[in-house]
Amino acid sequence: MKLTTLTIASVMALGAALPAVAQTTTAKVGVELNVRDQPSPFGAVLGALEKDQEVTIDGCLQDISWCKISSGTMNGWASGQYLYVEENANAVPLVDLSGAAETVTVIQATEEGTTKTDQNVAATAAGTVGALTAFALGGPAGAIVAGAIAGTAVGAAAVEPSADTITYVTANPVETVYLDGEVVVGAVIPAEVTTYEVPQPELRYLNINGLPVLVDAESGAIVQIVR
Repeated sequence: MKLTTLTIASVMALGAALPAVAQTTTAKVGVELNVRDQPSPFGAVLGALEKDQEVTIDGCLQDISWCKISSGTMNGWASGQYLYVEENANAVPLVDLSGAAETVTVIQATEEGTTKTDQNVAATAAGTVGALTAFALGGPAGAIVAGAIAGTAVGAAAVEPSADTITYVTANPVETVYLDGEVVVGAVIPAEVTTYEVPQPELRYLNINGLPVLVDAESGAIVQIVR
């Protein structure tokens, strides 16, 4: 199975991709998750998947950092860090299956498959100012969805954003900050990133990779994506 639309960074990382397997598998979403047109946190957002929504996985990059998924009419790329499968009544983060060709189809890419869009996305990535910390206490990739799978209320301690706050964020857009990692509720922004005041002092806001988000003023954890 060949893929012809990948970021330059992804292509470089796939130098020795495993052979593809002719099968698909299903998985569930550990947290509200963006679907993008590219296997990159800088790709255009096509829509969002709900927590525990089931998706069909058509294939993943070798390290399962990104997977080509479909669910209903939605088709695109989703971060493999926030997908999980159920095995023997246990929830297993999909990234734990990295390289398990019998379970997940591995998509092999070729450098010839890069496009002008890929180059633009790669250029954006080069301008990042930091990285989001995955919400599972910054644990290894295989543990990232553990909190969501266990039913942990990510961001539950934060104040609920009011209608006035949402309206304020919508009416006062700010310049985008580019950060490595997918934008999800619970992910923590770097302390050095500038945030802005909203009517509720317990919250701040900013725009990450093209998405307006509200963050907890104390912890810097994303508490809501303003769509």
